[in-house]
Amino acid sequence: MINVDKIRADFPILKRTVHGKPLVYFDNAATSQTPQVVIDAIVDYYSNYNANIHRGVHTLSQEATDKYEQARIKIQHHFNAKEAYEIILTAGTTDSINRVAAGFASLLNTGDEIIVSALEHHSNIVPWQMLCEKTGTILKVIPMLEDGSLNMEAYHNLLNDKTKLVFCNHVSNALGTVNPIEVIINAAHKVNAAVLIDGAQATPHIKPDVQALNVDFYVASAHKLCGPTGVGMLYGKQEWLEKLPPYQGGGEMIATVTFEKTTYAGLPHKFEAGTPNICGGIAFGAAIDYLNSIGFDEIAAYENELLAYGTQELLKIEGLKIYGTTKDKTAVISFNVNDIHPYDIGSILDKLGIAVRTGHHCAQPIMDFYKIPGTIRASFSFYNTKEEIDVLVAGLKRAVMMLS
Repeated sequence: MINVDKIRADFPILKRTVHGKPLVYFDNAATSQTPQVVIDAIVDYYSNYNANIHRGVHTLSQEATDKYEQARIKIQHHFNAKEAYEIILTAGTTDSINRVAAGFASLLNTGDEIIVSALEHHSNIVPWQMLCEKTGTILKVIPMLEDGSLNMEAYHNLLNDKTKLVFCNHVSNALGTVNPIEVIINAAHKVNAAVLIDGAQATPHIKPDVQALNVDFYVASAHKLCGPTGVGMLYGKQEWLEKLPPYQGGGEMIATVTFEKTTYAGLPHKFEAGTPNICGGIAFGAAIDYLNSIGFDEIAAYENELLAYGTQELLKIEGLKIYGTTKDKTAVISFNVNDIHPYDIGSILDKLGIAVRTGHHCAQPIMDFYKIPGTIRASFSFYNTKEEIDVLVAGLKRAVMMLS
């Protein structure tokens, strides 16, 4: 069972005030907060062994290299990748997706088809649209249903021998819907299509096993997992990573360079050109350790309590409508109240010290489906409390009264 008071003490930012009010942070789907142990890992790197990795014979370089590669192994074990070199450290989920999309530009042909879901973040839409423009590949969309789930019958009907790739998020950032990725992956593989799963929103709540899922690519960001911004990971099956060409050229990703010919380094360095975010990678490993010390089963159980309580209390507000009502969802509540613009409510909540996200959440097709300009999104984490939800409800009532 989670000791939320003890956990909250690990996060320095939760002690601050905003506009003279205690901070209530419900924007975790955008960025989670950072525990002291991760902050300490960042400070330790810059204070004690700041150096470039993989290239130096001196002590600082070797220490930094060891710490960085240890972090890669921590991430490998967390996601249960078969090999450490199947974990590519990137600048985040968006960067990871773009690396795969750029690689497939040389593998797809005019008339090939790729499938994306209607629930995607723009980061898992736009790179594939760009890929289609380059290659003549056709983009098909799995439609969504009114409750925020995917139309799986339509998905099965889209699959055919022209399908080469399928892209889907594990969890919708806008609605919290947990997608049936096992079904999606297995069905795609029956037509020999590869699958990329965007795990940015799932990994704070779920511990994915990439081997059990049999997924071809899985991507995630550290800053959703109590880690720093600007770092993430791309898991790829070895066979696919060897097929794809490098994303960038430069240092580190080469084996030999002459003016006549360059040969590329093996995995994972083939996809890690240039000096990486060394400190970020090390801190990513520290964040993984921290979350596992709490336990993902415990995190999920507690966050489900928060979701149930938040849903119950918010629905007591007259005129409040929740978008995304599937039973299988993470601790995200996306809603509007009457015809009040979400931005106006969000601005008043901020004055009360309550941080929520408003807008289309980089998922504009979802908002177009519901014919709304956006939503107010309250996203909970394991360091939030039911008392904070009460503060949100009271703040919403005040905002609605002011704006009605």
